[in-house]
Amino acid sequence: MDGRWRDVGVLAGALFAVNVVARLITRFGFDGDDAAADRVSLVMFVVIGLILAAVAFRWGRRRPLAVWLADVALAVLVAMVLTVLVGPLFVGHSPFAGGAGTFFAQIWLYLLATGAGVLIGYLVLTALGRDYRSEQLKRFTEVKAAKPRRVVRR
Repeated sequence: MDGRWRDVGVLAGALFAVNVVARLITRFGFDGDDAAADRVSLVMFVVIGLILAAVAFRWGRRRPLAVWLADVALAVLVAMVLTVLVGPLFVGHSPFAGGAGTFFAQIWLYLLATGAGVLIGYLVLTALGRDYRSEQLKRFTEVKAAKPRRVVRR
């Protein structure tokens, strides 16, 4: 159980770290250039999606869907709260500086990127037949096929 919470914390920290790095790059590298800031934000969302696709692919192989999906959802929720409320403070802004529209747009874009990443990772895993359920069914058929038929006497 301890390793499970460590994994969730590391994932949340990694997702938050990607956001902090993107904010710092935007602040010090492209201060005032909105087009460059948009590109950095797009790259940040792609990286977050790729991280979650890899996590879904890896965790989906060794754990049931309900278990790892709850862990990923918790990590994404923690990372999103940190990203929206604490992330702007790293570059000297208020979380609500852009207004309510910008605040909620960040939330929706974050949920969209994370949801797409998890979905892509799990769909690839399922398409390859390497997910936890497929592996269970494969082991079940191997065990059933290995047993000899019982002879029925009449």
